[in-house]
Amino acid sequence: MCYCYCCTGGSSVELNAKDDSNDVTVSPRRHLYTVYGNRFTQRGCLTDLRNAHTGVNMYPCTQCAKCYSNHTKLNIHMNIHSSKYKCTECGRCFQDSTKLAVHRRIHSGEKPFECTVCNKRFKRSYQLVQHSRIHSGVKPYKCHVCEKVFSVSSHLYLHMKVHTGEKLFECTVCSNRFTTNGSLVRHSRIHRGEKPYKCHVCEKVFTDSSGLHRHMSVHTGEKPHKCSLCNKSFSNLQSHAQHVHSNRRPYECPYCGKLFKTNSDLRRHVRIHTGAKRFSCRRCSQCFTHANQLKIHLLKSHNEGTWLTCNICHKKFNQRRYFKEHLLRHKGVKPYACSECAKRFCTVYELRSHQLVHSDYKQFCCGLCGKDFKRRRGVVNHFKKCSDKLGFSGV
Repeated sequence: MCYCYCCTGGSSVELNAKDDSNDVTVSPRRHLYTVYGNRFTQRGCLTDLRNAHTGVNMYPCTQCAKCYSNHTKLNIHMNIHSSKYKCTECGRCFQDSTKLAVHRRIHSGEKPFECTVCNKRFKRSYQLVQHSRIHSGVKPYKCHVCEKVFSVSSHLYLHMKVHTGEKLFECTVCSNRFTTNGSLVRHSRIHRGEKPYKCHVCEKVFTDSSGLHRHMSVHTGEKPHKCSLCNKSFSNLQSHAQHVHSNRRPYECPYCGKLFKTNSDLRRHVRIHTGAKRFSCRRCSQCFTHANQLKIHLLKSHNEGTWLTCNICHKKFNQRRYFKEHLLRHKGVKPYACSECAKRFCTVYELRSHQLVHSDYKQFCCGLCGKDFKRRRGVVNHFKKCSDKLGFSGV
């Protein structure tokens, strides 16, 4: 019998060498050692598990400071020092021939794994598996808090930090904190004015590669994901479903209690309360609360960027979304219909605002008297009168 005190939360669990066929095929091995969900075919593996829990590393490397929990792992590590598996291009050493073969693809540019849908090629098989989920729409990793789904487990892991509040990386300029070092690096480019990713079609620049990737769909027109609810196609189906078809609002403002569908919407809203101005102009000393405010400033004050001009009324826009909505008004197109009445609207936002007429939901509250309102402008107008009435005219 064997006992592992770590996996069992400190209690003694008996390990019996017995036949076990629960979701594991063990032939030709006769027996399986089981500790709840952890299964082993050898007692030595159980010892390794205990060492992993307790942090015991009994086998030190004589060449460096690393230690290992068993002799096999140490032997594999020693291949690095013996130069047994050494890259002839850069001199880097590896633990085994497989890792060396994968590494060599960096120098050769070889991409042996090809997508059967779009013919895009990859260096590693797991990259192809992850990419294939773009076409299939499969997102097997779901957040148990907000039910957001992901195609890659590492994305779910990073997302969970949104709910736990874990932010270990702090900006030395504005003291904003981030869940990953990569997020901090991308944020730091805002202060330095760096935009290293350029579109080869229109030369528009971006602070990160994902921004450039999203932008490229403007030129390619690629919209590979079709919504099963409205039959429209999108470059980002999850964002569409979350904003248009979902009514869940799991993100709450700690200042006023307003609820939001996405964490990014909440972050933008919170700046109203904190007054944080994280977007600084690289040409002058002005700072702005929102990225769009900085974009407008660069266009008006420094003539940097491109206006989108309506060829009918010559009105100018700095965002393509508002420009498209404006063109729909000229055409008289109103694709969004109210389910309660016969009215139709140009944008989904106008539809949502209208639907408040049919609802009793009041999401805005006066902070002085507690009166509730359906619309933001209603509580703003009331607040002015209420503050004067109660003697808070300076508020």
